[in-house]
Amino acid sequence: MNATTTTPARVSATDALGTILAENVHVVDQLRGASVGTLDAAADRLQQAERIFVLGAGRSGLALRMTAMRLMHLGLDVHVVGEVTAPAIVEGDVLLVASGSGTTGAIVRAAETASALGVGIVALTTDADSALARLAEVTVVIPAAAKQDHGGPLSVQYSGGLFEQSVLLVGDAIFHTMWKATGATAEELWPRHANLE
Repeated sequence: MNATTTTPARVSATDALGTILAENVHVVDQLRGASVGTLDAAADRLQQAERIFVLGAGRSGLALRMTAMRLMHLGLDVHVVGEVTAPAIVEGDVLLVASGSGTTGAIVRAAETASALGVGIVALTTDADSALARLAEVTVVIPAAAKQDHGGPLSVQYSGGLFEQSVLLVGDAIFHTMWKATGATAEELWPRHANLE
């Protein structure tokens, strides 16, 4: 008896792009409805910080590094946790963290340390009841699939892709809000852009 093999239907990159965009639009719509004021609270808390430290693992961490760069363009004192030039975090600082599950060991431990020092925490996560969310002063709950939620109803993307994309969008939204509140023009921010590229 010969086993028949089936070839999976090919999904065009254009169709995939449409799917990804539709999922992100859904997240934005949910954030607008369910988190009224939460993004503004996150922006306000970051604005009040003496210094801002960002921390995320993997792709979430990469998305937060982009946010760190934008916040630096505002003239804020921003550090990426784990970089050799990052100083000690102290009271008055804010730790901006992202973990889809809210249970990533290194992220939760860092948040626990920060909390014990009196540091404010702004968390981006999919789970409002997670250990990370419980430590945070401001929690932005992103309605996206957790990394291990394969084939669930929230996303057809692979391994937390929607959450990571949402971290970037939320970071840019927070930056945009903070930027516009300054009244500064793009030209005024531009001299802070890296010039050793």
